[in-house]
Amino acid sequence: MNMTTTKVSRLVAAISMAMLFGCGGNAETKSDLTKVDPQAPVSDWQMVWSDEFDDSSIDTNTWNYEVNCAGGGNNEKQCYTDSEQNAFIQDGILNIVALPAAEGAEKPYTSARLNTRYNADFTYGRFEMRAKLPSGQGSWPAFWMMPTDEVYGGWPRSGEIDILEAVNLKTPAEDGSIESNIHGTLHYGREWPNNASSGKAYEFPQDMNPADDFHTYAIEWQEGEIRWYVDDYLYATQRQSEVRTNANGDAVGLKHRGWFAEYFTQGDGELTTYWDSAPFDQDFYLILNLAVGGDWPENVNNLGIDETAFAEGQRFEIDYVRVYQCAANPDNGKGCETVRPGYDSLDDALVEGAAPVPAPPTAGVAKNLSVFDGTLDANWIAWDCCGGTVPEIISDADKGDVVKFNINDNNGTVLGFSTRGGHFPDNFTGTSTPFDASPLLELNGRLSFDMKVVTPPNAATTWLLKAEAGDGGPNTGDVALNESLEGADPVTGQWQTYTFPLALLQEKGLDLSIIDVLMVFPTWQTGEGAEYLITNVAIEGDLAASPEVDLFTDGQNLDWPMWDCCGGSTPVEAMDDEAHGLTAEFSIGEAPTVMGFNTRTSAGGSGKPFDATSILENGVLQFDVKVVSNPNNPEATWLMKIESNEGDTAVELPLTEVGDAPVAGEWKTYTFTFEDLAGAGLDVSAIDVVMIFPAWGTGEGAVYRVDNAKMYDPNASSASGSELTIFKDTAADQWSIWDCCGGSTPTEQADDSEHGTVAQFEIGATPTVMGFIADEGISFDASAILASGVVQFEMKMVSPPSAIDAQWLFKIESTGAASAVELPLSESVEGEVPVVGQWQTYTFTLQSLFDAGLDISDINVLMVFPAWGSGEGAVYRIDNVVIANP
Repeated sequence: MNMTTTKVSRLVAAISMAMLFGCGGNAETKSDLTKVDPQAPVSDWQMVWSDEFDDSSIDTNTWNYEVNCAGGGNNEKQCYTDSEQNAFIQDGILNIVALPAAEGAEKPYTSARLNTRYNADFTYGRFEMRAKLPSGQGSWPAFWMMPTDEVYGGWPRSGEIDILEAVNLKTPAEDGSIESNIHGTLHYGREWPNNASSGKAYEFPQDMNPADDFHTYAIEWQEGEIRWYVDDYLYATQRQSEVRTNANGDAVGLKHRGWFAEYFTQGDGELTTYWDSAPFDQDFYLILNLAVGGDWPENVNNLGIDETAFAEGQRFEIDYVRVYQCAANPDNGKGCETVRPGYDSLDDALVEGAAPVPAPPTAGVAKNLSVFDGTLDANWIAWDCCGGTVPEIISDADKGDVVKFNINDNNGTVLGFSTRGGHFPDNFTGTSTPFDASPLLELNGRLSFDMKVVTPPNAATTWLLKAEAGDGGPNTGDVALNESLEGADPVTGQWQTYTFPLALLQEKGLDLSIIDVLMVFPTWQTGEGAEYLITNVAIEGDLAASPEVDLFTDGQNLDWPMWDCCGGSTPVEAMDDEAHGLTAEFSIGEAPTVMGFNTRTSAGGSGKPFDATSILENGVLQFDVKVVSNPNNPEATWLMKIESNEGDTAVELPLTEVGDAPVAGEWKTYTFTFEDLAGAGLDVSAIDVVMIFPAWGTGEGAVYRVDNAKMYDPNASSASGSELTIFKDTAADQWSIWDCCGGSTPTEQADDSEHGTVAQFEIGATPTVMGFIADEGISFDASAILASGVVQFEMKMVSPPSAIDAQWLFKIESTGAASAVELPLSESVEGEVPVVGQWQTYTFTLQSLFDAGLDISDINVLMVFPAWGSGEGAVYRIDNVVIANP
């Protein structure tokens, strides 16, 4: 149930409940059943309180009647009373009855809501009810808990635990199905209307219904975890969030996204976010009630309220309510877990919560930000503060996709772009993180945007810019657009550029380190009738190129010489195959040693460590390894070790963390992300040693080669951040032309003068698919160009398949084929099928691929081929393969 007393529109409630129904996640997790044996019966629950309802009347020393017509904050249609008609005990059953109200009453129905506040309050335990639920469109029974003392603030900051809710039970749908869902939910986080919730539904089999008979509903609540049960079957688990930290203990992400709390800390009084057991670590009391109608039940199933279902009253029948305490550890409730395999898996019972991702600490690294350049940055939304409009992205003849803003009246509003969590819609999945522009200040930092006034306001006005930092924090105040470097006022019908130096904005009072709102608008209450377009919104400076270092590519980097730590050998440069050319070769003798690349002066290096801070988000350490001779110890584990700042921090990991184990005679690529290395404790700002070796003391006899070893940001080098050319005259760096299964080697061939060198594929008797594949650990994130981006390529069929009716297909996948979309070429934008001897263009929009299920943030395979088993004899060429914003 929702405790807020402020009315919420039905639309918002319907949207929020739709989101609730979709809670959960699809990230793969593995159950750790070593902590609890799910097969072992739990015998340590001890009953500490119960009401069996065996008395003739309700015990008012236990249950408090709530008497009001407030509608529960959900526009419910009942008044709660203390009448015996609405709540009474009969034959050992508590009956809560919803009845039609007398004519002229404040609300059309009466019902009851009972609570145990200050009579029976609990922290942790098993809370159980056996009940038969009411039915009918508009019915809303609930068994739930609220905080006794609201330690963390008003709803929902101090939390809400919904043990059981159901709406509209037994309502038939058009497809013949019958409503039979129950729901378990938590409410928490920021105060309304920016509150958060997460939960899971359980659907009874279609031959059963919670309104037909009595069933047992329960939660087990312990410190940091709450589990939901129906008839002792665990169907949902929710947990506190687990924060991922770096070597300095700074929060940089979430291992598990669960619940969170936001409240004012004692002492400084700052509003702070916490990812711990709060708010579900205080006393809560029990509530039983039956609501009629409201935002949720009236907006789902058959809509509204079925008066006939309540004509004779609807009964919520409760046999008992019981509370158990875990004798193993009453202080935290742990030790009595009733679980099953899958209870802690996101693919099964575990629910993903709505906690915001903690913002990584600023490292003082200068980064540019494009808020909108045809698509919105994933962390920002276009926003109308107070006017009730919804800014939209439209197409402009001159600028392509732009954001359109409208002002309908003179009641006052400001419009622009925001990254505050409180402004986001329910389905927002970004990180809600302010932007740190302070490092750009010394790099000619500036805020700029393009704007066109389509329709001016009805009255004379001054157009303003306002930038803010933190909700109510330091801001620029209203700055006239004619204070920009261009010094111009808007001219209706003209695109104009406005540039504001960050130094000017700082002088105006803006905290550059936490910019979270950018607004452009006519003076308050003078904007009625205005329509204007904005694009190319950016905060940027004159940055140097993305840092990278080649440890070894066709020869060693003398700043990072090849190095044998302890074995006395001298690594050498050795020729390998045509693809790799000159490589670094290491040989291990009897003396235990580690080997690799070292920039310390003690090893003959330059003494200049590599600073990966600015590429922490996307940067990698990557190298190829080929074992020439295996160690004498066949069980040797191959390792990568990376150190920084003369060994102050180091991380050692097996190569199998990111790929298969090395195999003699084969080249294999290994990619370690700096984000993971930092999370494991590495100081990425001063990397000075990289080593690849068999585990200490197990490497005797090993001879191995390393090539293409470098530290860099693959997005910066090959994708330009928002576009990727996979093949044009040759395959892109870290992409290859590829035959999945036929054993052939696609080739590069010269074609006509327009196309030059192209990729050629030939299919033999073995069924196969062919195309382009990224190196291990490499993928392309197309999220930034989702709205208007495309996948496009040209193809020429040289020889058709022997199967005349073979269908030509396009397939695109994310890493590990976690998501994939396969479509006929005839479903491209052009809608054509291949014609022998002709170059033809095929275009698929990213939006259509995303809608079909592709994870566009992780693309690593693109294929074009005749349908499986029908391609024998086909020879075809492909060129100009791009993922781009045309």
